[in-house]
Amino acid sequence: MPELSVPELLELDRRHVWHPYGPMPGRVDPLVVESASGVRLRLADGSGELVDGMSSWWSAIHGYNHPVLNEAACGQIGRMSHVMFGGLTHEPAVRLAKRLVDISPDGLEHVFLADSGSVSVEVAVKMCLQYWRSLGRPAKQRLLTWRGGYHGDTWQPMSVCDPEGGMHELWSGVLPRQVFVGPPPAAYEESYAEELRAAIARHADELAAVIVEPVVQGAGGMRFHSPAYLRVLREACDAHDVLLVFDEIATGFGRTGALFAAEHAAVTPDVMCVGKALTGGCLTMAATLCTARVADGISRGEVPVLAHGPTFMGNPLAASVACASIDLLLGQDWLSEVKRIETGLREGLAPALEVPGVKDVRVLGAIGVVQLDHDVDMRAATDAAVREGVWLRPFRDLIYTMPPYVTGDEDVARIARAVCAAAREG
Repeated sequence: MPELSVPELLELDRRHVWHPYGPMPGRVDPLVVESASGVRLRLADGSGELVDGMSSWWSAIHGYNHPVLNEAACGQIGRMSHVMFGGLTHEPAVRLAKRLVDISPDGLEHVFLADSGSVSVEVAVKMCLQYWRSLGRPAKQRLLTWRGGYHGDTWQPMSVCDPEGGMHELWSGVLPRQVFVGPPPAAYEESYAEELRAAIARHADELAAVIVEPVVQGAGGMRFHSPAYLRVLREACDAHDVLLVFDEIATGFGRTGALFAAEHAAVTPDVMCVGKALTGGCLTMAATLCTARVADGISRGEVPVLAHGPTFMGNPLAASVACASIDLLLGQDWLSEVKRIETGLREGLAPALEVPGVKDVRVLGAIGVVQLDHDVDMRAATDAAVREGVWLRPFRDLIYTMPPYVTGDEDVARIARAVCAAAREG
């Protein structure tokens, strides 16, 4: 195919490309990105560059075109880009599994490498259901979670997203019926902790697991909550023989100011999902980690294997880049960088509190959120951010940012100004 002009690309895009959460054909032309480097996206129409305030949906923590990640990818692709994982293994996957075990909360010893975050949640749910089936308790097949959550777009993850007002409300009545409690308050409230304990106790005989996003609820509403609730869940699950799953797909690898959000509460779940930043935003890969208790329970069952095997499981190219990304992160003072961004966002977003229609402003780690008292005009808000030289992706009543950790102070300030401008226009 000959090189296409931007108008030609957009015309083909409208006709053939189905974008996430969008209609077909598309009604709003996306921006065409020609290349990316550092924290900047270069637009193909020649209009310039945008500072990426989204880390490509929270994954590109090191920015773009990083030489360390590029070198890892080039070195691995010269050896083999892929080989099946059934009956075979290879060094990148083994090294990655060992790294994840070493850096994750104590007790998580086994690693299932998956294709995406949503698939890692599917695997986590399957682990929990099969665990209880293997122990002769097949009635334990429901999940409990709190409202306001988001865990992905495949079947079981959709069932534990908020069923009212969430992105998957369309499928209510078709999805498995799970157990929901109210959304977690920002600060610790003993009455809510008691609500959690009571719900787990009441449904213990049918619950396979409790699944939550620890400390930060992501795409369900960008809410923050007290880490103390994680300890409440751990204690209640232990008391009533229920497994505990943490979805750290968005929070893992430093985003909240701890390497994993579970560390804020010093809690180890039975199963933990990671993804997004795992490969530094270069390739799709996720992982589901579990304790020896879960793995041993499954292995003692009538069917002693976890019946799940994606074609690209353990992809060596992605695993090599993931190892390089983890080493790059841990080889620097990442915590200081996240705290620096947190300080910049607190200062830069404070003026949004004076904007009419702004309901709340909150910052945690490298996450900044402005919540409106109405649904955002997505096009107007996006255009306002672009005029400030920043790429943002507002949704529902939220204008937020999760910048790469390499974002400099001037660019953090620019992102904050763009969020404020989007709030005024949106």
